[in-house]
Amino acid sequence: MTTRSLPSVLWVLRVLLVLSLPLPLLAQAARVDDLRYPPLHTFEIPQPQRVVLDNGLVVMLLEDHELPLVEATALVRAGSRLDPPAKTGLADLAATALRSGGTATMSSDQLDDWLESRAASIEATVRADRTRIVLSALAQDFPEALRVFADVLRRPAFDSARLEVARNQSISDVARQNDDPDEILFREFRELVYGPESPYAASPTLAGLRSIRRDDLVEWHRQSFHPERMVLGLVGDFRTAEALQLVRQAFGDWPRGPQTAAAEATIRNQPTPGVFWVEKNDMAQSNLLIGHLGIRKDDPDFYPVEVLNQVLSGSFASRLINEVRTRKGLAYSVSGGVQSDWDHPSIAYLYATTKTATTGAGIQALLDEARSLRTRPPTAEEVDKAKQGLLASFIFSVDSKREVLAQQLALELFGYPLDWLARYRAGIEAVTVEQVRDAAARHLRPDDFSILVVGPAEGRDRPLTDFGKVTPVDVTIR
Repeated sequence: MTTRSLPSVLWVLRVLLVLSLPLPLLAQAARVDDLRYPPLHTFEIPQPQRVVLDNGLVVMLLEDHELPLVEATALVRAGSRLDPPAKTGLADLAATALRSGGTATMSSDQLDDWLESRAASIEATVRADRTRIVLSALAQDFPEALRVFADVLRRPAFDSARLEVARNQSISDVARQNDDPDEILFREFRELVYGPESPYAASPTLAGLRSIRRDDLVEWHRQSFHPERMVLGLVGDFRTAEALQLVRQAFGDWPRGPQTAAAEATIRNQPTPGVFWVEKNDMAQSNLLIGHLGIRKDDPDFYPVEVLNQVLSGSFASRLINEVRTRKGLAYSVSGGVQSDWDHPSIAYLYATTKTATTGAGIQALLDEARSLRTRPPTAEEVDKAKQGLLASFIFSVDSKREVLAQQLALELFGYPLDWLARYRAGIEAVTVEQVRDAAARHLRPDDFSILVVGPAEGRDRPLTDFGKVTPVDVTIR
């Protein structure tokens, strides 16, 4: 009896494996540029059902029966930009106490116990332009959880003891606000871009936080929390008709609020070119941020700017990463782009962290990349690859019904067309090379750049005065 040697058996198995592979895998491309991909599959973005209650509350419902969970999200037009100048941080404190401070029918401890016993949660967060409150609960507990959620939104107690806990935490955050160089960098950059009087640049102070009283929280809620200033979204394991009936029971008798026009937030449109420096000697690197005001999402250049951002820093082959980090070796991390927001301009920036000894070289490299968008404008190949990257990754922004609903709520709150997401792919596909070049010239203007440096005083390769007049920035906590 003869037996086959082990190497021979492995050789046969290898041949069989190769023969079993699909033909496309046998025809491997010799170069990356030879790779060919089939067209992207079409897909439909699920659309929530939109209902407007008699009191003006907009409700959006999207069923998702994959898991026995339900999430309710309330977006309110009540952000930190409405904080009185002397009481910056009010909205953050109020949102924290909104959740932790109990309601008219449940003490703070009772609310904590009720949520914990049902594996449910209510969380509130604040941005400049909105407050977001989210309920997460098991589907079996949702009817009762929604009533508690409505109680939190409509009748918060703002328990004084919980307010003190939130205040102490905020005071502690202010006391540590200069520990992280990036926190300093973006905080001070917002002031340079928006102006020191703008609420988009405001930061909490110790005096402001200590001056906030419970009555301020009550007034914040009274002015901002009304059904016509809110959008409510439900996603999860429910039947739409039944969930809508629960919403009507919990929110239907909530009266409309006073018809008052929202105050316009101040933004300085005039750029502040120059060099600004924050001395921080407990670090061995420099953090760099250069730029100016960005755009809104309804800007005519929105789609070309999206492609431009991808060309700049959307992949490892993008200009900033390839040139500043990979080829020149000047940055631990580097990124940039023209950012957009819903109802106010965001910021346009280039960012890098570099060794102290290459601070000047790092600044120069960022400026060179910004200027090269005109001297060496984006090529047809760069634009095509950027568009492919955006189109291929778009599915990941709408791959769950929860994500879709979150974006639909923002569209509703800020008055955007509800098919805005569905139009995104067509908008990107229609972008031309010339549009990207024009957008780069309009929205990244080196002559208008504010240059902000956070880092030590000694050890730089070039004086900061090489790049313009230097203005020291005092970040002392008083």
